[in-house]
Amino acid sequence: MEQESTLDATVRMRIRSLRKARGWSLDNLAERAGISPSQLSRIETGHRRISLDQLTAISGALGKSLDQLVESPDDSDVVIRPTRDEARGLTTWLLTRGDGPQGLTVAKMRITDQAGSVAPNDMGVHPGRDWFTVLSGTVVLYLGERVIRVEAGQAASFSTMTPHAVRSDRGPAEVLVILDHEGDRNHLQT
Repeated sequence: MEQESTLDATVRMRIRSLRKARGWSLDNLAERAGISPSQLSRIETGHRRISLDQLTAISGALGKSLDQLVESPDDSDVVIRPTRDEARGLTTWLLTRGDGPQGLTVAKMRITDQAGSVAPNDMGVHPGRDWFTVLSGTVVLYLGERVIRVEAGQAASFSTMTPHAVRSDRGPAEVLVILDHEGDRNHLQT
């Protein structure tokens, strides 16, 4: 029962915090959710149980899913654990969970696959654009027939309809990448 009351309190706090972060009054959110301001006030303060219908309406008005409002608070939403892809020489830390802003995925990557000869089947093509900035080391970007060195502190953005691959130069390189849906599907999912 204590876990339910903790989750209940967390949901109420999330509703109130999201409302305030948007600069909305009780009246603003209540109108958007189709409930009375007094009901919303009692929900936020814990003086009224939240019905599923009300929670659905409130989450929709706040632009959040029910899952986002009721997810259990634990360490899994705080600690970002890396995934290693030995075959491609990549370690990836996903910095966005689920759908990022405008459907974009943000990730930090450590590239250990060294530059050298790149076969045509090593290069990928997909719709969209990729963007990355080099945090440390040097990245070699194979872009069609071009070979471009991107140093720490520099960034690259390119059409992914051009065959492309990235490798590190003389040691590991770390990059911050922003990928659209196609880039996510092609670069992060093995």
